Amino acid sequence: MKRFPIIATILVALAVAAMIGLGFWQLQRRVEKLAELKVLAANPSLPPIAFPNPPIGDNLLFRRAGAFCLKPVSLSLQGAGKAGFRVIARCATGAEGPGFSVQLGTTPDAAYKPQWSGGKVRGMISHAPSSVPLIATLFGKAHPKELMLVADTPPAGLKANEMPSIDSIPNNHLAYAVQWFLFAGVALVIYLLALRRRAHKG
Repeated sequence: MKRFPIIATILVALAVAAMIGLGFWQLQRRVEKLAELKVLAANPSLPPIAFPNPPIGDNLLFRRAGAFCLKPVSLSLQGAGKAGFRVIARCATGAEGPGFSVQLGTTPDAAYKPQWSGGKVRGMISHAPSSVPLIATLFGKAHPKELMLVADTPPAGLKANEMPSIDSIPNNHLAYAVQWFLFAGVALVIYLLALRRRAHKG
């Protein structure tokens, strides 16, 4: 009769326990995410604030805001799916000001040459496009995403922005939790079947 595989059993038990732990962690993250979404859902109806207004964080997403662009430091095109390209200006707010980004509007023309001299802008706070590669976000230190203002009214020559919505924020934690629990169950069943087959051969 073959000896019981103690080491293999311990390793499988540890792996299953880790998967179950990850499943419960995802359930906890779901509770936290729902609380965050509840706060963000109320932001569009709150009074407008000044932008940028440090300290400013993701808790102010979808809040209406106003800003004054002293002068655009740069103007660039960023892909925007069906809308074509977003025209994003990086603004200076003074010699010691923090500066900010504003999405002015969209254009279907990839060769469009943005021209804008700055001034007052009003709109809604959203995340700015990130230049950090996906691989860096997976294995590197997490950095907070930059926020920007999505303008209500575009300058002449540009189409109006599609305003940011809370629907763009994913909440997949329940699905991830179910996946981890299923992985744990499958791993356990496979190992039990392997033990049974091993016993029969012995």
